[in-house]
Amino acid sequence: MASATRRPGRSSLVKRAPELIALAALAREAGLHPELVTRLVSLGLIEPRGGTASAPLFRRQDARLLARAARLRGDLGLDYAGAVLATELLVRIEELEQRLRRGAPTDKRHEVIAWTRTVSH
Repeated sequence: MASATRRPGRSSLVKRAPELIALAALAREAGLHPELVTRLVSLGLIEPRGGTASAPLFRRQDARLLARAARLRGDLGLDYAGAVLATELLVRIEELEQRLRRGAPTDKRHEVIAWTRTVSH
């Protein structure tokens, strides 16, 4: 999510893009090996937000999702795909709980949620 900052001496707000980091830095922040991060990316847990195919860039907050998937895998004995699915479901539950706390409607008749992804191996 972009944040807004005020420039000194100006009255307008300037949007600042979220900080993007390289895969190695993301892996360090998540406490994971870069190869594991690459595997979780290939399973669709997170997606690059910039960079190139050979040097993708990710949002710093994606480290939290990666660490959660690794914990679920270790704690519950899930395979990688199961850990990704469980992480996505937990994120969705958190989003719905936030909507409920704000009083926003949660039942949209035309909302389509895709829980599965097609991954080529």
